[in-house]
Amino acid sequence: MNTPLPNIRHQSIADLEAYFDSIGDKRFRVKQVYEWLWQKHAHNFEEMSNLSKDLRAKLGTDFSLPALHVDATQFSDDGTVKSRFKTFDGHLIEGVLIPTEERKTACVSSQIGCSLSCKFCATGYMDRKRNLTYDEIYDQVVLINQQSEKTFDKKLTNIVFMGMGEPLLNYSNVLKAIERISAEDGLFMSPKRITVSTAGVAKQIQKLGDDKVRFKLALSLHAANDAKRNQIMPINETNNIKVLIEALNHFYKQTGNEITLEYILFKNLNDSDKDAEELVKIYRQVPADLINIIEYNPIDAFRFTKPDEEGIQNFMGILESNRVNARLRRSRGKDIDAACGQLANKG
Repeated sequence: MNTPLPNIRHQSIADLEAYFDSIGDKRFRVKQVYEWLWQKHAHNFEEMSNLSKDLRAKLGTDFSLPALHVDATQFSDDGTVKSRFKTFDGHLIEGVLIPTEERKTACVSSQIGCSLSCKFCATGYMDRKRNLTYDEIYDQVVLINQQSEKTFDKKLTNIVFMGMGEPLLNYSNVLKAIERISAEDGLFMSPKRITVSTAGVAKQIQKLGDDKVRFKLALSLHAANDAKRNQIMPINETNNIKVLIEALNHFYKQTGNEITLEYILFKNLNDSDKDAEELVKIYRQVPADLINIIEYNPIDAFRFTKPDEEGIQNFMGILESNRVNARLRRSRGKDIDAACGQLANKG
């Protein structure tokens, strides 16, 4: 059986220096190759035009350069762009470009499928095939940025890890991807413009604090007591609200980074006055800057619907009267299944 060629983007600078020493070439080649890989976004060795033809052929013999490719693109009436990406081994994932006047945001995936089975999320009904590697996550950002430049003549301003998968169950690849995205010899984007959203893996939230990460954190809460959260998010059975509050406080103490709570409203499940009051209590125990109240986007497998406008405004009113910083987030890209919770490779 043939051993697969090493992925050149998984080689460190020291690895590449040793490689060029071994083939008797100059070390300045490392900088040239690194630029092609991380700044000029070459997806094959042939594109590396300032290297000799022989060297490009040699690199192609000794290394692989697997890259994501856009498999399909859909455009929403509201300007949202959904892309289905194909991995080198034939898997499909989705990412979304969400444009507003002030921002151009990439919503990226971290896993192929998901293992957490949140009842309201289409991805949760898919099996988790594997984690995405850090270069595959990086490619999503690059390709969505190219779409933003082409469609809106603007670069990305923000990145949210709110696509397919649970980012904190792919911890090392997500952190390495963000390191490359924010590196001067990468995309050089400020970590303060990056938000990682988790369904609530308490141990890994603690680890983010210990690792002193510089990006923002969002917790998908969606219910303000354990009984209701267990019903829609099985992860709560092992990561309950009390444990999550402790983890978020630890994260904030270690990093001082912004924390957002995400809360999707479901009619007759978590939208009562009592639910709003319980949410206020959680908000007061967590160093959160904001609660995003999110419109529910229906999926086939989940029986709930969103409240009517009066119910939404009543819920918001209770939060605001308690001086909670809450924002109602209207969904974008619903007509192409690109909204929150709808990503499922439908194409």
